[in-house]
Amino acid sequence: MARIAGVNIPTAKRVPIALQYIHGIGPMFAEQICEANKIDRARRVNQLTDAEVLAIREFIDANFTVEGDLRRETSMNIKRLMDLGCYRGLRHRKGLPVRGQRTHTNAHTRKGPAKAIAGKKK
Repeated sequence: MARIAGVNIPTAKRVPIALQYIHGIGPMFAEQICEANKIDRARRVNQLTDAEVLAIREFIDANFTVEGDLRRETSMNIKRLMDLGCYRGLRHRKGLPVRGQRTHTNAHTRKGPAKAIAGKKK
């Protein structure tokens, strides 16, 4: 099993698909990595040599922010917005949609289950 950027990538899958198991690498970046290291997209991870796995690992370390560093950077950006007290930060703090979606209906994923209003009778 190949281990790249702290993630065990599946060995039976094709290389571009397996690389997408790394947080921060999507379809486009996976294709770029294969192209830069001259790896055929049809090859499976278990067909790669140790030198090719090492080349992929070094290319990712040199050119991309992935896994823990990316998660830390994202959470620090959100924390910065919350500390500033800007509109987006307040929405993050309250657990509401951040990007202008309506909340009168929908937004249940972000808001959570409905809460009954205490003391209200009909």
